[in-house]
Amino acid sequence: MSGVMKRMGMIFRAKANKALDRAEDPRETLDYSYQKQLELLQKVRRGVADVATSRKRLELQLAQLNKQSSTLEDQGRKALALGREDLAREALSRRAALQQQVTDLETQHQTLQGEEEKLTLAAQRLQAKVDAFRTKKETIKATYTAAQAQTRIGEAFSGISEEMGDVGMAIQRAEDKTAQLQARAGAIDELLASGALDDSSGLVKDDIQSELDRLSGGTDVELELQRMKAELAGGSSSGQQAIEGGQNQGRPQQQPQDTPRFDKQ
Repeated sequence: MSGVMKRMGMIFRAKANKALDRAEDPRETLDYSYQKQLELLQKVRRGVADVATSRKRLELQLAQLNKQSSTLEDQGRKALALGREDLAREALSRRAALQQQVTDLETQHQTLQGEEEKLTLAAQRLQAKVDAFRTKKETIKATYTAAQAQTRIGEAFSGISEEMGDVGMAIQRAEDKTAQLQARAGAIDELLASGALDDSSGLVKDDIQSELDRLSGGTDVELELQRMKAELAGGSSSGQQAIEGGQNQGRPQQQPQDTPRFDKQ
């Protein structure tokens, strides 16, 4: 069972890989990769902007502390001029504390400035890579599109493409059906010529029977015409004789037979 399951898993992965390879379009993959690189570049730029913002905030704090330090220094001088050494000492003490803050902020400022320079350089390098990838991507896409078009044209000319294969099969089926119908029509013509398909129902008459029916129909018309003439001439007996005379035409004359004689008792 373990071997069967492994084999089934391998077959499934092979078929899935083949299906994915058939569905994958290199142009879409390149566009997706380029989009991801643009998103990464945007994140790097956003990081540079954040570091630059922090640096600028430190610079503002440093300027404010330096301004306060200068103010305390001026106050110490004025206090000494007025004979207030205690105030001068307090002002100098506060200035010393501000100077420590200034030193710490300057250290942070230098660190942020170094990070900003590194991120700026990384963003520039990444921008150059993205630009190069975009150029290569467009080149590959154009080459792939041209190769795809050339392949389709070649398949169309050679008739090995799927569409042309379907057309060829349709043409072959049409030719087969046409040949079958032609053979059937030829067989029917031969059967008709040989009389094998004569109508046995009696509805279709041959040429001899048709000619006899035509002649018989013409005789009936002549008889009717003679009867009408006899009626117009007047005299039903003469008309009847004319009709009987006309009926006797075309019939064989019967020989008169001797009537039997019966002797009277």
